[in-house]
Amino acid sequence: MESKQLKRLPVGIQTFEKLIEQNCLYIDKTAYIHKMIKASNYVFLSRPRRFGKSLLVSTLQSYFEGKKELFKGLYIEQVEKEWKEYPVLRFDLSGSKYMEKEQLQNYLLYILEENERRFGLSSHYTEPNIRLSNLITRVHEQTGKQVVVLIDEYDAPLLDVVHESEKLPVLRQVMRNFYSPLKACDPHLHFVFLTGITKFSQLSIFSELNNLKNISMEPEFAALCGISVDEVREQMADYLANFAAAQNKTEEEVFETLKVQYDGYHFAWPSPDIFNPFSLLNAFLDKRFKSYWFESGTPTFLIEMLRKFNVVPSMLKPTRTIASAFDAPTENMTSIIPLLYQSGYFTIKDYNDISELYVLDVPNKEIRIGLMESLLPNYVQIDTYKGTTTVGEMYLALLDEDLDEMMRLLQAYLLTIPQCDNTNYEGHYQQLLYVIFSLLGRYVDVEVRTATGRVDMVLRTARKLYLFELKLNRSAEAAMQQINLKKYPERFALCNLPIVKVGINFDAEKHTLADWKIEE
Repeated sequence: MESKQLKRLPVGIQTFEKLIEQNCLYIDKTAYIHKMIKASNYVFLSRPRRFGKSLLVSTLQSYFEGKKELFKGLYIEQVEKEWKEYPVLRFDLSGSKYMEKEQLQNYLLYILEENERRFGLSSHYTEPNIRLSNLITRVHEQTGKQVVVLIDEYDAPLLDVVHESEKLPVLRQVMRNFYSPLKACDPHLHFVFLTGITKFSQLSIFSELNNLKNISMEPEFAALCGISVDEVREQMADYLANFAAAQNKTEEEVFETLKVQYDGYHFAWPSPDIFNPFSLLNAFLDKRFKSYWFESGTPTFLIEMLRKFNVVPSMLKPTRTIASAFDAPTENMTSIIPLLYQSGYFTIKDYNDISELYVLDVPNKEIRIGLMESLLPNYVQIDTYKGTTTVGEMYLALLDEDLDEMMRLLQAYLLTIPQCDNTNYEGHYQQLLYVIFSLLGRYVDVEVRTATGRVDMVLRTARKLYLFELKLNRSAEAAMQQINLKKYPERFALCNLPIVKVGINFDAEKHTLADWKIEE
């Protein structure tokens, strides 16, 4: 049967006008947009990369420029009665990464000149803040209408130096000066919208802009960016049907796999389940399940920050915290949590309104696997390709419940790895196994408390529960004796799964498994 002709999926398109003119699918966000522009004249929104922020800014530009014809059939067409046209100044800071002070100032002058040219203006000012102030006032005078200012990726110049104590204050001052006219020019401004990934403190960037409304964690705007579960069901049903046909699966099977892979984001509480839009649209386009978000950019900066805060892989698990600990300025953070949350590697999973504590965790399988693949080289210092291939073979062995073969594969793999620094302690091998078992897509936890001690590692599959005890330069028999002596299996007697005990001994000199013992 021939599949239904569908609108083109807007992969790689971040311009609203282009998207509509090319008859692409547009997930209607105009109800949220209408509510947002009525809520405040100065708005800030933080969302992770590739979550649709640039498309949102472009949609706002088309709306404020009065291009009513582009919004035909959308929610805002029904409720907007006036469709007033305003002059729009749009600044995209995404091109200002990895810059020194002088380069950044020149870039700001360049994007100012671009906007001046649109209105037939020119300026001799060489200070970005003075030039911005001059541009706003002259555009207001020329058009007789207040100005709309849209700033996309406001924090781009600062993200890659947020951990550098010397560079950050210098570039932060440049950006603070650039944004300073937004307060003084209030009589000339109709609406100001800023978006980015991280949250910098009000004083450090927007020194006097105390009327800036941060909607990043407000429930009514939770689905402003991203694609909600309901939007997939209601606006992408035909794409889901095509995907299911290509996979030779039911629509519900494909939908559940999509949820496990790309869903699970919550930027407020309560909040609908939100899909990563970049990954979801690419999956629908290819009709495959891949790690699109990580393929679009390796989180090298995140890995550096994980090292700085001494975060080991097993710490990337559910964390209970208050809002001020993660919805916090990143330039003076004392833990990795704000960066993990604001960058999209952690998200809100639960909230207790009595204690006002949030539970944060990795949102979905794509992020967990991507993080572990990024962390694997820190433990094996070798090409990740070889490591992930071995993990795939280990996965097949685990599916066959052949744990002995899985251990042999791991032993052979570790023997091929050049000697690493700081590996002569048990914790190194514990974290290595944690990364590998996480890549297998299975539940794994470390240092699990029992009445008599702690189990080094617990691995759960659909059919069995594995208890691991690790030793360094001892013996697998010694590890097994500890499991039995401390009666670790009793702690898990009610899990309704057969328990497999595994004792592993690592050889510190050869940096691999020396021996292992398995008992069921």
